[in-house]
Amino acid sequence: MNLPKKPELLSTAPSLLWLVMFVLVPVFTIFAIAFRPALPAGGIGEGWSMDAVRALGDPSYPALFMRTILIGAMTTLACLAAGLPAAYAMARLTPAWRSRMLLLVIVPFWTNFVIRVFAWQQILHAEGYLAQLFRSLHIIGENDRLLGNTAAVVLVSFYTYLPFAILPLFAAAEKFDFGLLDAARDLGAKSLKAFFSVFVPGIKQGIITALLVVFIPMLGAYVVPDMVGGTGTQMLGNKIAQRNFTDRNLPEAAALSGALALLVLAPMFLRRREKTAAA
Repeated sequence: MNLPKKPELLSTAPSLLWLVMFVLVPVFTIFAIAFRPALPAGGIGEGWSMDAVRALGDPSYPALFMRTILIGAMTTLACLAAGLPAAYAMARLTPAWRSRMLLLVIVPFWTNFVIRVFAWQQILHAEGYLAQLFRSLHIIGENDRLLGNTAAVVLVSFYTYLPFAILPLFAAAEKFDFGLLDAARDLGAKSLKAFFSVFVPGIKQGIITALLVVFIPMLGAYVVPDMVGGTGTQMLGNKIAQRNFTDRNLPEAAALSGALALLVLAPMFLRRREKTAAA
């Protein structure tokens, strides 16, 4: 067995220490708390218990997990559908215009995340201008609401995470050889077919990165569902926050967090397995 050389160990030590202190230790702590008893007044009791883990068998949790995955998948696909043509258009611009468009993509990050979500809450408010416009056009009824449903959560999440999808897609599209599209058209392929047959496979790594950086954070999202959703749109992150801050049942919150961690790691393990198989 070949051990790493001393210079390599020294160069990787800071990153390894950071990973251990701020990723591995918190994760192991969460899993440990999940096997501790909960105190009636809140907090963590002495000894060990499986109560928090057994609580995951609650009949409401499978639906909660499925809703979390569904909303995350819908948001991810929407970001990908909008991000692909945006990245394509940006990559075809001149360098000066690319910089300007890239700035426009980044501009929303200059405003606090909660403020942006609150702005959407006001836009979609039942007495807001948008709702009044839709009622005047008979798109929605008098008693219909734009807030408190899955569509509102997906819409605001789409707005929030779209820049995260555009950036890796643009980075991949910028390196793409657009002469391949011209060659495909010369061989008789229509523009749309050339886009999906040549361009999309050509930026595969950017697409995979965009999927991961949107889908994984969406699995733990709780601010957007809390502010623009309703009781029927609660996601796993909302239930963890409720168990932690309201119920003060820290072991059950830790058990849910551990389940979420495993859910987040699943696509990463699948991605690693795909890379290993390709090698």
